[in-house]
Amino acid sequence: MRNYDKKYVSGSKSMLHGGDYNPDQWLDRPDVLADDVKYMQLAHTNAFSIGMFSWSSLESEEGVYHFEWLDDIFENIHQIGGKILLATPSGARPAWLSQEYPEVLRVNAERQKQLHGGRHNHCFTSKVYREKTQQINRMLAERYGKHPALLMWHVSNEYGGECHCDQCQSAFRNWLKEKYNNDLQSLNNAWWTPFWSHTYSDWSQIESPSQIGEKEVHGLNLDWRRFVTDQTISFYKDEIAPLREVTPDVPVTTNFMADTDDLIPFQGLDYSKFAKYVDVVTWDAYPAWHNDWETTADLAMKVGFIDDLYRSLKQQPFLLLESTPSQVNWHKVNKAKRPGMHLLSAMQMVAHGSDSIMYFQWRKSRGSSEKFHGAVVDHDNSTGNRVFQEVAKVGETLEKLNSVVGTNRPADVAILYDWDSNWALNDAQGFGMETKHYPQTLQQHYRTFWEKNIPVDVITKENDFMNYKLLIVPMLYLVSEETIARLKTFVANGGTLIMTYISGIVNENDLTYLGGWHSDLQEVFGINPIETDTLYPKDKNHVSYQNESYELKDYATILDMKGAKTEGMYLEDFYANTSAVTSHSYKNGKAYYIGARLDKAFHESFYSTLIEELDLEEDLPVKSGKSVSVQVRRDNKNDYIFIMNFTEKPQTVNFEKKVKDMITGEQLKGEMQLEKYGVKIGISPRQSTK
Repeated sequence: MRNYDKKYVSGSKSMLHGGDYNPDQWLDRPDVLADDVKYMQLAHTNAFSIGMFSWSSLESEEGVYHFEWLDDIFENIHQIGGKILLATPSGARPAWLSQEYPEVLRVNAERQKQLHGGRHNHCFTSKVYREKTQQINRMLAERYGKHPALLMWHVSNEYGGECHCDQCQSAFRNWLKEKYNNDLQSLNNAWWTPFWSHTYSDWSQIESPSQIGEKEVHGLNLDWRRFVTDQTISFYKDEIAPLREVTPDVPVTTNFMADTDDLIPFQGLDYSKFAKYVDVVTWDAYPAWHNDWETTADLAMKVGFIDDLYRSLKQQPFLLLESTPSQVNWHKVNKAKRPGMHLLSAMQMVAHGSDSIMYFQWRKSRGSSEKFHGAVVDHDNSTGNRVFQEVAKVGETLEKLNSVVGTNRPADVAILYDWDSNWALNDAQGFGMETKHYPQTLQQHYRTFWEKNIPVDVITKENDFMNYKLLIVPMLYLVSEETIARLKTFVANGGTLIMTYISGIVNENDLTYLGGWHSDLQEVFGINPIETDTLYPKDKNHVSYQNESYELKDYATILDMKGAKTEGMYLEDFYANTSAVTSHSYKNGKAYYIGARLDKAFHESFYSTLIEELDLEEDLPVKSGKSVSVQVRRDNKNDYIFIMNFTEKPQTVNFEKKVKDMITGEQLKGEMQLEKYGVKIGISPRQSTK
């Protein structure tokens, strides 16, 4: 694995604590700006993202610039020892730019020109907008590039969305020409265009998917989503060109996201591609803590999964660039964090690889859509309220964790997440239209390892599979022959591979494999999946495994056995007493196939057996129950151990070896109670070299 370069986070090797600061909203209130400087110290904060929505304050009209206010902010923060993540302002465009250059406005899929307003309402292809962003970015780099407070470039903000204007149509066609070597017949073959007589005879006939046009050619849909990712990255690379030129030693990043309704990775862009162009992965996390549809531990597991995905994208620590110290303003119900949850949720981020806790926002806006979004400083301008005091406690805690910065979380287990496969599966008009749940399924396979405190890398197909003992690839619907060959090699060289129902169905062009399951997969797994039964939500079946019965929902794959061993059998329906779970030895490794969507109890039993067989459990100095998460970051000398109670009741933990509390300095030993939402952070000499 690549060594983590400390310069990508902080030359001072300290945890970052702070957040999005919008002083341009308060330029007529010097008293407010003066309070901010005092409060930043009281909150134990040291880093601030500034300027992401400041274009109109920096350039009030074309060519008329105002940097003096930003000069003052730089100096004020520098004087208190703070650092600045200076944002480029492309995420929210000034009105004069839209009025003067209407070609920068987006066009939606129905080919309607959008009005000025909102955020990210701009065309990523627009030459004018690229020129204008480069111009303002160069001025920022030249003015602040050597300022000692500048820590990092925060490029734009939460890239997302798409544009269907004529410029983007032309760019899409050029992208397709390059991909298919200017051979239109290759494109027709890849998209299976004889379907519904959709064969293209000229490149100019190709349009992006639309409800008022073509949306049923799955190859087109998939390539469009890939193009949107590539075009967004192209825009980003144009944005950072002057920054790289003027400030080559200042790292750059942009904030990734999650889809928050069910807390899964962001679906709009392929971050496995984007991650190659940032110096450190950063993301914005807004879990709905204390919701009424899942336990606190269930939600914490999902947070851990996304953390482990974004950490694994570059195999190095990440930064939490946005979170809320209290509540948001856009969940269906915007519930406040209960006492203790802010510290607990912050420490979970650090435990899974973050070197920062940052907020949106530092101070609440007085007006507009985010005036009730949580912030460190509320409308009461008080440092005595509960939220401010809990933020200060997080800051004090982070100040004692600076030795954790730059450490990583080595893992023997990997789960493969693939944006292409998810896009294609969601597009597939088959199976259960509302029960595919690809990211959620991966989280369910992740759960047992999280509950047993076994570290997991959530990797993408670009990662090296050979770093792991166990590789889990649930519902890998789309898989290229290249990836199949790499999976085969992984098992042949001694790895253990888990695959499930609805895997290996289509190739990278979303064309089905003909002649049954791919021959290499049949060879590795010793089976041929011949039929997938899709169940209604109320339907149930059961599978017997190790003399126990487990509930089956949604999907059941009927298997033709070709040498595999039956590990579990269906108990009901026309495929009763046939194989549901199989294992097969292949050369030096082993491959398991789980043919049905089974419940949590099955996953716990199945993976517990593998954990024991593969010696995956770590010798941790503390033992705990399922809902107390124990996560470890490591350097060459020490284990940094985070013990976190994700329940609403005190929980007993047992320190079997002495561990020093990094916050209090006391020795943690024997049995002790961890209070509701309680956290302990310990340091111990390296326990294991696993």
